[in-house]
Formats: sequence, structure tokens, C-alpha cells
Amino acid sequence: MPLPSFAPPAIRRLAPTLRPPRLPACPAKRVVDLLGAVPLAALAALPLLVIAALLCAGQGGRAFVREPAAGLGGRPFRTWRLRTDAGAGWLGTAVERCALDALPQLLNVLRGEMSLVGPRPGPGTDRPDRLLVKPGMTGLWQVSARSDLPWEEMALLDRHYVESHWLGMDLAILAQTPRAARRHRSARGGTGRPVGTGPHGAAPGGPHRQA
Repeated sequence: MPLPSFAPPAIRRLAPTLRPPRLPACPAKRVVDLLGAVPLAALAALPLLVIAALLCAGQGGRAFVREPAAGLGGRPFRTWRLRTDAGAGWLGTAVERCALDALPQLLNVLRGEMSLVGPRPGPGTDRPDRLLVKPGMTGLWQVSARSDLPWEEMALLDRHYVESHWLGMDLAILAQTPRAARRHRSARGGTGRPVGTGPHGAAPGGPHRQA
């Protein structure tokens, strides 16, 4: 499948020139996941605990939610996320604005349920191609304007990743993710969620968060 025209220019330049043979499983990808997730989790642990305590105090309940998702081969698991619904107030808005609400998914990466890079995690199996790889914390959908993209275009990017991914593409996506996160933060509207998305941060027709 050719890379969609709305994919990032750097990824479009990379895709046709460097594409080694596909392997059913890539141990190097797991190594990169661990090398990235372990230090990130160590750095984020204390800030996440502080934010979780403040969210818990402000909402009077749990600070984390676990959302159903389908992993590699359709294996069910639950993703971790900070609870930032309407009861979270300004703090929840700030957490979403800074894209910190998904940081607890580093635990899913450490457990081997997710990867740092992959398709968007979701509970359904209506798109079997997504079940050929682990879902990711970031991906082509993230660096290509994130959830400002129509859901259909995000699905095309997911499909291209499944069919064409390799370690070099993963590293390129990881390198572009911080800039994409800054762009995402500046594009957020006054509601604290991406412009053009639903009240739970998902695009129409996509997976929704559970409060």
C-alpha cells in the first residue's frame, strides 16, 4: 500500500528508499521499546504520582482508568490512562493539553502489550489488519497532525504502518513525536481536547475513553 499523501514529508521520503525484508517478529523493536520505556517511566513516575494524587483529590475518586483494547493477534488487554473527564477541571485540561494523559501506557509497553510505535489502540476488531502488530503510544497518525485528521485518514495511516513498518520507520516516528506533541498542544481548543474530536478525545467513529 503506498504511503498516503498527507503523511509527514520525512516519512514519505524514507518509505520508498529503505525497506528491508519484513519479519514476522522483530526482537530489535522490543529492545527499542524497552530502551525507551524504562527511562521514560523512571523520569515520569514521580510527576505522574503527583498528578494522580491531585486528580484523585479534585475528582474524589480514582485517578486512572483502564480501557479495553485489542492487542497483537486480537489478544485483549486494558490500557492505562489518567482520568481527565469533565470532573477533573483545570488540571485535567492542563494534563490533556500537555499530552500527559497517555503516559501511563508506558506500563503497557513494559508489559509487552503495546509498543512505543504502532496503530492507535482500540477495543474493536473491525479492522483485522491492526491486529498484526502491537498498538502504539505514537504512530503515523500522531506525527501527521494527530487526531485533527479525519478518522478514515488515520485508518489509512494505520494500515500503511502495518504493511510497511520497520525499525527505521519507528525511529523516524519517535524522533518526530515531540514536535508533533507541541503542534498538538498549540492546536487544542478552549475545551482542552483536539479540535474536531468528540468529548472523549476520539475522532468520530473511533474508540472512546471510559470515565
